[in-house]
Amino acid sequence: MLAALRRALLALLKTPPRAYGGCRTRWSGASLALTRPTTRGMPVSAETMRRWLHTLGWVWKRATRVAKDDNPQRIDRLARIRYVFPQLKSREIMLLADERDSHLWPTVGGAWMPKGTPLEVMMPGQNQTHDLAGALELTTGTRHHCLGPRKTHALFRDLLTGLDARDPVERYTRLDVVVDHDKIHQAKAVEDWLAAHPQLPLLCWPTYGPRANPIERALGDVHDCCRRNHQRPRLPDRVADVAEPLELNAPWQYQRSELDDEPAVTVAVEKIAAEEQANAAA
Repeated sequence: MLAALRRALLALLKTPPRAYGGCRTRWSGASLALTRPTTRGMPVSAETMRRWLHTLGWVWKRATRVAKDDNPQRIDRLARIRYVFPQLKSREIMLLADERDSHLWPTVGGAWMPKGTPLEVMMPGQNQTHDLAGALELTTGTRHHCLGPRKTHALFRDLLTGLDARDPVERYTRLDVVVDHDKIHQAKAVEDWLAAHPQLPLLCWPTYGPRANPIERALGDVHDCCRRNHQRPRLPDRVADVAEPLELNAPWQYQRSELDDEPAVTVAVEKIAAEEQANAAA
């Protein structure tokens, strides 16, 4: 492909179709072929346009949803978590906690099937839900969980109670629990529970920061294993399927996000360390 043609096509792809009068949100081979003559005076077919796109290294695939990442406190909160984790003593641990819906209705996903014979996923009638609350221990990769009929502050308190019973103060003097900004984590009942259990302080992830949170990926594994194309007609069976991989696939190997190593986060960590040293000296 000529360099001038390559530049012109890339410039066209970076512009939404509406800029050229098209009532579309994305380009297709046919729409590019129809728009190309109006910009260069050279008619081409949709198949030719498809070959050109492959030459550019472009492929047709599903887009990926991402959460907006514009929390002004993001750097400080990531730095605080990154600072606390290496400072943990022998009887202190850090856990990441989150909740996930478990629906009776299956999520349709890709699977191997005979050509011309699509796999059918039977819908089990009225949808029902049963929610999962999970916690990931960063040091060991151990996953803890509890289940409940609704995602409420009561479910989160059940998780905290289970963590406290499993890791009592005689074994651990401090359990830092890192959560997102869901309202159930900020309920008055949760605050009262935490006040009675000072060895379980809460830390917060930045708002809209799922990419930095390993528990999102850990619970996402459960979603991929148990929800896509499932054939369970009863909710109790679905609940059992969710709990099983949490037990069998342990430990889950923790991987730090690249966001933790951003230069701005490193600078903020150094600032926190300097402040802590100054406070200790005073």
